[in-house]
Amino acid sequence: MALVSLVWTPYPPTRIDILHRLAPPSATHWMGTDPFGRDVLSMLMAGARSTLLVSLIAVAVGAGIGIPLGALAAASGRWIDQAVMRTSDLAFAFPALLTAVMITALAGPGAANAMLAIGLFNIPVFARITRGAALTVRAQDFVEAARAIGRTETGIMLRHVLPNIAGVLLVQATIQFALAIVADAGLSYVGLGTQPPQPSWGRMLNDAQTFIYRAPLLAVFPGVAITLAVLGLNLLGDGLRDRLDPRLAGR
Repeated sequence: MALVSLVWTPYPPTRIDILHRLAPPSATHWMGTDPFGRDVLSMLMAGARSTLLVSLIAVAVGAGIGIPLGALAAASGRWIDQAVMRTSDLAFAFPALLTAVMITALAGPGAANAMLAIGLFNIPVFARITRGAALTVRAQDFVEAARAIGRTETGIMLRHVLPNIAGVLLVQATIQFALAIVADAGLSYVGLGTQPPQPSWGRMLNDAQTFIYRAPLLAVFPGVAITLAVLGLNLLGDGLRDRLDPRLAGR
């Protein structure tokens, strides 16, 4: 739906038609119109694009910084390891969504700041996952053999450790992607995420709450979209885990 919205939507997502505001679903507007007469299906399609883009970049930021930090903690001595892990513990002490709200409130609302806020929370998640998985692989005999023939710690990490934990990181990325969608919807709902006139699923829920009794479907459609996206990504993560984990390959 997000990809199709790049080239086609039933109507321009931001086109206002006051004469047909709050119209019920019909052959003209399959999902009806919002309080400004905008086509709900067109906004839902465009909102998928903005919501998924924010979430994807936020996960990329978290993985791009957290994975190297976790690898560094696993390969380095005690002091660097402790510094990275205690910093992660400090980050986990604050609720993720409230931290994102604080950051966007200080830096200003907008999609870019939402990406940054959600991405910062993902950094300690990927750092911890990478460190734990890397320490498990580094204890294997083939890593000891690589160290015995003179490979450097950096070479061992890049050639032997990271390829063997790529499956774990990929599964974790799908889980964080789903959480990022919920976080972005929450930030947009309170007005700190994607700003109008650009549609987003969280903003659509915010706009629908005033008309929840008069036009309840305005809240149903974006809510179902968020639910399906998160459910789909969680199922994707489960499927990838089953496919990439040799211990589960026979099931």
